[in-house]
Amino acid sequence: MSAVLTNPPAPPAQESPGLWTLAWRRLRQDTVGMVSLAVVAFFLLMMLASFTGLIAKDWAKERGVSYANPSFLAGAENLEAKAMAAKQASKTPPVDLSDIDPLAPRYKEWEERAAKIAVTEVKRSETLPFGGDKWGRDVILKTIKGSEVSIFVGLSGALLAVMIGTFLGAMAGYWGGKVNDVLEWFYNVFTSIPYILLILAFAAVAQASGKFGKGILSIVLILSLTGWTGIYRLIRAEYIKHSNREYVKAAQAIGASNLSRMFHHILPNVSHVALVQLSQYTVGFIKAEVILSFLGFGVPVDQVSWGTMLAEAQNELVIGKWWQLFAAGASMAVLVTAFSLLTDSLRDALDPKLK
Repeated sequence: MSAVLTNPPAPPAQESPGLWTLAWRRLRQDTVGMVSLAVVAFFLLMMLASFTGLIAKDWAKERGVSYANPSFLAGAENLEAKAMAAKQASKTPPVDLSDIDPLAPRYKEWEERAAKIAVTEVKRSETLPFGGDKWGRDVILKTIKGSEVSIFVGLSGALLAVMIGTFLGAMAGYWGGKVNDVLEWFYNVFTSIPYILLILAFAAVAQASGKFGKGILSIVLILSLTGWTGIYRLIRAEYIKHSNREYVKAAQAIGASNLSRMFHHILPNVSHVALVQLSQYTVGFIKAEVILSFLGFGVPVDQVSWGTMLAEAQNELVIGKWWQLFAAGASMAVLVTAFSLLTDSLRDALDPKLK
């Protein structure tokens, strides 16, 4: 009997992992990158919890005496709190109005009763876990609430700036010609002015016009409208490089429109550049918000951010109250450092040369 020859079954086709899958694998192998990602995620969760009222809801409550010492400095003397208490105790005695007002004898009784109620309701502590500010508010809760504004401004401003820069860079790099010339002139105008002066000029104009004034929306618009130039330059260069590649010409041959080629075919291949720039912009915009709030162009007085805390702390340092400066400065330093390290890790993980 002749043996029947049969072809062995073909092995199942294996789909090659995509760019983002490979990038995540490389990022997981980066210890510094994963630790930085955990720190950034912690700050983002803290911001969301503060925004929803889960934590730091009553941050403005006066829990302690003025400039309450931190718990680890419980034995230190608080001259400012003593001076304020002495000022409250040395009030001018009331004038005797019993001859002209029959209710005058009851006034003192009512004042004493109100004072007892106030003492019962408001029991201010001499110390707080990490100290208090001028009004006796907890510095830790204030720092958590301040992260809500600072981080939101950094993220939303960076996202808007990346969107503007990516769109303009795609237009200039893909179309070229007169479109590129106009956008390049616009880009050169913005980059010819020092960045910090450009921010302050936009802030002064917005405040003088009265349309936006002070507020989170004003800061986001100022930062995004002045910070799109860096991502524009990079995206423009990437589009010039990708516009003449084979996959774009193949898309043109099958009838894909210009918009489809720009944003459906080319954009996914340059999105890693935008993602890295988004991380970098977030770091820069958080620091810019602090500078604007410190100089008085930031959030209004009824809100708190790390910048307003640093502005308050400059007067507190004169009398030796350093804890508000340390809380806001350390929080910003940790977040900015983590974001910067995460940016470096993302750049290495998303580098197409490592595919």
